[in-house]
Amino acid sequence: MSGSGARQTIRVCTTADGVNIAYARAGGGPPLVLAPSWFTHLQFNWESAAWRHWNAAFTERHTLIRYDPRGCGLSDRDVADLSFEGWVRDLEAVADSLDIERFPIMGFCQGAAVALAYAARHPERVSRLILYGSYPQGIYVAGDADAVRLARSMAEMIRQGWGVDTPAYQELFARLLMPEGNSEQVGWLCEQQRRSTSAATAAELFDMFQSIDVSGIAPQVPHPALVVHQRHDAMIPFANGQRMAALLPNARLLPLEGRNHMILPDEPAWEVFVTEVREFLAQDRPGADGALAALTERERAVLERIARGLTNEEIARALALSEKTVRNHITSIFAKLDVKHRAQAIVMARDAGLGGA
Repeated sequence: MSGSGARQTIRVCTTADGVNIAYARAGGGPPLVLAPSWFTHLQFNWESAAWRHWNAAFTERHTLIRYDPRGCGLSDRDVADLSFEGWVRDLEAVADSLDIERFPIMGFCQGAAVALAYAARHPERVSRLILYGSYPQGIYVAGDADAVRLARSMAEMIRQGWGVDTPAYQELFARLLMPEGNSEQVGWLCEQQRRSTSAATAAELFDMFQSIDVSGIAPQVPHPALVVHQRHDAMIPFANGQRMAALLPNARLLPLEGRNHMILPDEPAWEVFVTEVREFLAQDRPGADGALAALTERERAVLERIARGLTNEEIARALALSEKTVRNHITSIFAKLDVKHRAQAIVMARDAGLGGA
């Protein structure tokens, strides 16, 4: 049992390429899927001093769904395919195992890129996105020569020192993730590295993360997104969060004052983070007026014409847009209103007084 007082139930699903993925559910209320980052272990993270405040905060009002990606924790570890595509398949398998039609996803670090890729492929399944400590392109894609050399040196350090007894290796990464962490939190994070995965897998995943590039996908994801980033993040610089927010068509940037990549419970920014995320998620199922308040001016114009019964072609002509742009707006409108069909959108719009002219 974590500090939340909730209990988690662990199950296993299988991906399209035959990998067994362990996932856990805990808490109660609307669902929230967590797309994980580098090294995880469902049971150890649940009890960890580095993670228990996250578990407590997001099981208090939601059913939190967490999973170990391939190569880590309680999922299959000896896996040939440790690619980014493989990690997206892991999320697809977990989502397909849930008795939930649509859900928000919180992507942590590399998990944000996985969440974006999933939302782009399955827009009807995703309601909104929280992208924490994210980046659109890894160092091997967007970094300069010095940054690439440093990243490759870190990958080699992982290969040589990940699982050894010398704590200096583990503490290096723990301190990058939480430079202001106390000895208990850093100790748990060091032990998590050893328990979660092997040195070879950790290094291969680290290299894969530096090769991520979702800069072309992000502009195609219309879902409401909250991009959260610590201003002085020691692991993923703040500029990455700024760029992610700029690429997404319906994103809001939430800058936090702090240095820790893994935000700690005694930071002033922690309460801000939890409050903002809860308010953002609360917009998932508002009444008609509340839902329409989340629409942009252009989306309201599109919805107004949907409510009048216009076709996509007629809307495009009336607003001087391409039909593709109209379709993208409609996808975003449906996500914000939490509807699946045009008829449902029309009912909600007319209840709010649109479509009368």
